[in-house]
Amino acid sequence: MRSTRRSLDNPRRNVLLTALTGIVLVYSLVPLVWLFINASKTQADLFTSFGLWFSDDFALFSNIQDTLAYDDGIFGRWFLNTVLYVVVGAGGATFLAVLGGYALAKFSFPGKKAVFAVVIGAVAVPGTALAVPTFLMFSEMGLTNTPWAVIIPSLISPFGLYLMWTFAAQAIPTELLESARMDGAGEFRTFFQICLPLLGPCIVTVLLFTMVATWNNYFLPLIMLKNPDWYPLTLGLNAWNNQASTVGGDAIYNLVITGALLTILPLIIAFLFLQRYWQSGLSAGSVKE
Repeated sequence: MRSTRRSLDNPRRNVLLTALTGIVLVYSLVPLVWLFINASKTQADLFTSFGLWFSDDFALFSNIQDTLAYDDGIFGRWFLNTVLYVVVGAGGATFLAVLGGYALAKFSFPGKKAVFAVVIGAVAVPGTALAVPTFLMFSEMGLTNTPWAVIIPSLISPFGLYLMWTFAAQAIPTELLESARMDGAGEFRTFFQICLPLLGPCIVTVLLFTMVATWNNYFLPLIMLKNPDWYPLTLGLNAWNNQASTVGGDAIYNLVITGALLTILPLIIAFLFLQRYWQSGLSAGSVKE
């Protein structure tokens, strides 16, 4: 017993695993470091200085100012568009995944196995394979080149639905639902007051997945949108990057890199803010009493 307690207090370090973890950490951080360093350089210094070290002229703040002011402040419009797509699209996808996953996990109805097969099949189909049929359908409805062409497809998250389904089946005891119903609680009260707190860790997980997928969405807006006023950040920065290859276009690589840095900051903040709810919920669910 004493040796077991000692092994738990002082776990053995695996050198190979530690080395692999360090390699993955470096692989993940180097692009972020490169992005921050080069966002602090002027257009000329990008091509005359070492990529992983600062130049003599620290121009980060001037680059941020120029990025926000370029082309009448279109970057701010793209940022608000992206926030709109994330709040409505990713938020709606998470809400629908919670409702659908809970219903599929805790209610029995005819055709449930068929629904399960459809969900699994939808998870296996890549989104790019459905982009052209989705475009043709939205074109017939006259919704292309509008925000709805990006928001409506983002509301469907088969992986989020499957994840919520499997989590709800284990996290919510059937006896708890039966006790609530015997006490006179309705289905809506049972769901929102009893079940929803138990689904917290999975809700945060699905929200993070859908938020990142919507924030980084590129191909769907590319085929759906023509008006730059409705571009998300991914499409707008790509348009800036392509200016250098057009006749009479300005090369603004320093603004593209700075815009990319500003684009990833909200995702980093969201992960740092939500991880405590994620980790605390997962730790609480791993304790068996």
